[in-house]
Amino acid sequence: MNFELTKDQQRIQQMAREFAQNELLPGVCQRDEEGQFPLELFAKLGKTGLYGLPYSTELGGLGGSYLSYILAVEELSKVDASFGIAFSVDTSLYGGSIVNSSAPDEVKKRFLAPITYGEKIGSFGLTEHTAGSDAAGQRTVAAKDGDSYVLNGGKCFNTNGPLADYTVIYCLTDPELGTKGMAAFVVEKGTPGFTVGKVENKMGIRSAQVSDMHLENVRVPADHMIAKPGEGFKLAMKTLDGGRIGVAAQGLGIAKGAFEIARTYMMEREQFDKPISKQQYLAFQMAEMQTEIQAAELLLYKAAMDKEEGRPYTVSAAMAKLTCTNVAMKVTTQAVQMLGGNGYMKEYHVERMMRDAKITQIYEGTNEIQKLVISGQLFR
Repeated sequence: MNFELTKDQQRIQQMAREFAQNELLPGVCQRDEEGQFPLELFAKLGKTGLYGLPYSTELGGLGGSYLSYILAVEELSKVDASFGIAFSVDTSLYGGSIVNSSAPDEVKKRFLAPITYGEKIGSFGLTEHTAGSDAAGQRTVAAKDGDSYVLNGGKCFNTNGPLADYTVIYCLTDPELGTKGMAAFVVEKGTPGFTVGKVENKMGIRSAQVSDMHLENVRVPADHMIAKPGEGFKLAMKTLDGGRIGVAAQGLGIAKGAFEIARTYMMEREQFDKPISKQQYLAFQMAEMQTEIQAAELLLYKAAMDKEEGRPYTVSAAMAKLTCTNVAMKVTTQAVQMLGGNGYMKEYHVERMMRDAKITQIYEGTNEIQKLVISGQLFR
């Protein structure tokens, strides 16, 4: 079993690391404070093609590996988790919905290719105020009208929603059938009746743009349907499996970023005439956290490889998401403590990372849902 990254994977990892340090780091605290997303930097990274990294060249992607994409999310999230999740939603959830769908290749390419190089931004509309963990609680509906469908309803907690040029909307064509009647459509920005609602004021990932999306008599051409009635729920669940690997990468990146800040600080900060890294209690805590980070990394990379090589990955994605995000919360909390009073100050970054870490345990399936997924496979 070879644990070495390929040269291409190392190249992608280094490219993302340099972009994070050179482009994202200088303004990350201000963006967090103001809740502003760096659209110009998102477009700049898009020119490298990274948003299409895991998708085929035939559909406008780079034809790279899923692990390479995960490495990029991880590196960006070490510095700016808001940017990391915007990247992940754009690629895993929007892009995954398109690629995993039964739509013809020409439709897939039309809605995917502009995303892959950052020319357009995508978002994923599944969650509603009545449908969080229970996706069957959907109330958004689509009624056929000639060669079009008319959509009515709303979505919430839509990451990238206010910025998105394309949004995949999951909805019911027959409410009485529940998820058996779920379909999915690509709705373009500017379509009459499709509007941005409340933009959320969040505890963490403050730079990421998250909002309600309202649909009032939104007319969508039939060829914008990417999942036929009855196919939508399966498409959403499969796409979320891939998205959970992306969130796991975000969580691991946050953990690694906070750990490195704490490690450097402990070697420089002196108390009782020696660096605090010489205090065995603190050193042992760091040893435990490093071990947990390494264990989480292995689970994450295994999930990415399972997906890449066509093996079942629902459970491995759930395990990676559960573990990486729990580690993110633990490491960031401990990092704040290890920096003492400085850890509570914004310029040291770890308090922001702790706030960012919390949401990773909640979105794209709460960690309680991940335990349901994992335990459900244990007793079959």
